[in-house]
Amino acid sequence: MFQGSCLCGAVKYEFDAAPEYTGHCHCAMCRKAHGAAFGTYAIIPKESFRFTGGLDSIAEYCSSPGIVRTFCRHCGSTLQFIREDRGDLGVTVGTIDSGPELELNFQVWTSVRADWGRIDDDLPSYETDLW
Repeated sequence: MFQGSCLCGAVKYEFDAAPEYTGHCHCAMCRKAHGAAFGTYAIIPKESFRFTGGLDSIAEYCSSPGIVRTFCRHCGSTLQFIREDRGDLGVTVGTIDSGPELELNFQVWTSVRADWGRIDDDLPSYETDLW
């Protein structure tokens, strides 16, 4: 079981499936959402994820057609990356508080990475998307 929360602790969640993939997205939207060189996500089945607290603190932003990002309306922590047409979602790894150890196994959108960001040469890289 994995458990997580936002920066201020208002939103809490859990999921019970091991991530299918865990890795970095270097696209401009993830950079802006995370305020970093990339966003790091654990990709899990949607049905394994549950919010366990703070439902009234969750906000959604449609960053592009069919893509919804959730975040805490109080502290701004990015929580999820959801493709409406898929059965999985991305949980932001930085908000996971406890659970089994995660191993990074991909990086996507390396073709548009920040000039100042570094690529991990040991991870499989995709110039666009993995899916």
